Amino acid sequence: METRRLTMAQALIQFLKNQYVERDGQQHAFFAGVLGIFGHGNVAGIGQALKQNPDFPYIPVRNEQSGVHMAAAYAKASNRLRAFACTSSIGPGATNMITGAALATINRLPVLLLPGDIFARRNVAPVLQQLESTGTQDIGVNDCFKPVSRYWDRIYRPEQLITALPEAMRVLTSPSDCGAVTLALPQDVQAEAYDYPEELFRKRVWLIRRGQPDTVSLGRAVEAIRLSRKPLIVAGGGVLMSEASQALTAFAAQTGIPVAETQAGKGSMAWDHAQSMGAIGATGTLASNRLANSADLVIGIGTRYSDFTSASMTAFQNPQVRFVNINTAEFDAYKVGAIPLVSDARVALEQLGAALGGYSVASEYAAEMAGLKVQWEAEVDRLFNLNNPGRPAQSEVIGAIWEASGPRDVILSAAGSHPGDLHKLWRTRTPNGYHMEYGYSCMGYEIPGAIGAKMADPSREVYVFLGDGTYLMMPSEIATSVQEGVKIVIVLVDNHGFASIGALSRSLGLEGFGTSYRNRSKATGQLDGDPLKVDFVANARSLGAHAMKANTLAELKDALRKAKDLDRTTVIVVETDPSVSVPGYESWWDVAVAQVSEQESVREASVGYEEARKRERHHL
Repeated sequence: METRRLTMAQALIQFLKNQYVERDGQQHAFFAGVLGIFGHGNVAGIGQALKQNPDFPYIPVRNEQSGVHMAAAYAKASNRLRAFACTSSIGPGATNMITGAALATINRLPVLLLPGDIFARRNVAPVLQQLESTGTQDIGVNDCFKPVSRYWDRIYRPEQLITALPEAMRVLTSPSDCGAVTLALPQDVQAEAYDYPEELFRKRVWLIRRGQPDTVSLGRAVEAIRLSRKPLIVAGGGVLMSEASQALTAFAAQTGIPVAETQAGKGSMAWDHAQSMGAIGATGTLASNRLANSADLVIGIGTRYSDFTSASMTAFQNPQVRFVNINTAEFDAYKVGAIPLVSDARVALEQLGAALGGYSVASEYAAEMAGLKVQWEAEVDRLFNLNNPGRPAQSEVIGAIWEASGPRDVILSAAGSHPGDLHKLWRTRTPNGYHMEYGYSCMGYEIPGAIGAKMADPSREVYVFLGDGTYLMMPSEIATSVQEGVKIVIVLVDNHGFASIGALSRSLGLEGFGTSYRNRSKATGQLDGDPLKVDFVANARSLGAHAMKANTLAELKDALRKAKDLDRTTVIVVETDPSVSVPGYESWWDVAVAQVSEQESVREASVGYEEARKRERHHL
């Protein structure tokens, strides 16, 4: 058997360079490179291996967590067909990646994490940044990755790579099991040499399967659809990940069944399609939520029915409602007592369409949905054009970004009030034109996420919409975007605090406690002094970006026009009118209210909460 003598780290990089994926006859390299920061736990191993492999790009980031966010966004924008590996030193560098690992796993996105670890030989201990335990020597901070990884291993010996790497790839390329994969790499083992079999480094192609539904479940689903009078499709992220948008559009046109979209599934259909009803759930549209309320059959495609999608299990109120779920993951297919089609979304839609020849919804139902769509689109037009005096409303800012964007451009966000308003109002024109991280809704994702999305498809302009709270958590990756020549456009809303949670706090009777950026008052000892002033324009410029302040809607539109022609990342700062919000459209979200309180406002909120909870349902 031919062998090649390499260090463990060199063998790892050589293996990653030769992994390919194939779907629908198209084949390409799976890994785009490595993101990370070097420290004493990885510089002599992974760092040395990358130095002698210049054809495998290494991108230094400013924070290990944001590096994982960047990798997750790249995988999401690539429909999980491409990925990055992320490396860190031991200790804080490694644990910084845990939040990113959780985000990737929750959103079912493939990311390979390569944190440095303590010495496997253990005679050098405790090393700098090592966690010690009095109960065992076989534990470290990297064990914290176990609950947030879909696959985890610690490579104690260099030959373990031979069996660990194929398992890692199996998970990373699985339509149903993918998520974060963690390989903890002791720093001494990274530099240890071994005679690896040459076969480990040969090109390997991983087939991305398109699973078929079983015939019995398919027949039951067809029967359920034919018997339904008010069916509704809930399109989740699985539609986009399986590249099933065309199949969904054809199926909806054939059957007349309306389509509502989750945060992850938004953009599954073009906004102006006759059957497109827009967002569903706690941040849903009037059209989708009314149809969901009376639906007697819900066809969930690639959705996990999060509480926002189901409006905390209050969205589907028809006593006879039934569910059909199409999902590659059996775990999700069986939710809400559904008829489970454990299958690829595109395959299932094509087979359902073939079996439903001649079926179409009744004319009365078609007229109902058409009327709701007209009503909803008029509402969006109204919110885009409020002519709000003084500072613009947030809905007007969204309208301005939409007008400035092209058909293939991308809007990206993750946390605060922006995802909810975008879910309702953004008119997505092409698949993946709406990039929302809402599985974890992680503050700080937006800027590194935009870099990842832009790297996945440089031909698309990427617009980031975020608030000052999330911006301040991770603005440092602006420097990375300048370093790599990856231009993004950032629209930063200066809310002087956490506006979304402030509004939620007030709805719970808490008067926005602890959510405003204010100086601590010497008189009261509380955070009720003058507003804290942060110069976001100066901050962005200091990191290498172009930056502008827009005081009016007209100035914002002018700044967006200028941003198109600028040569690097641009930040546009705007303040909005917090008194003008987007309505809730007959939906609800379960956030518990204190059952006893000295505050009258909390007691009142508690009464309303208990009443709203009565609408929650078990779907068995």
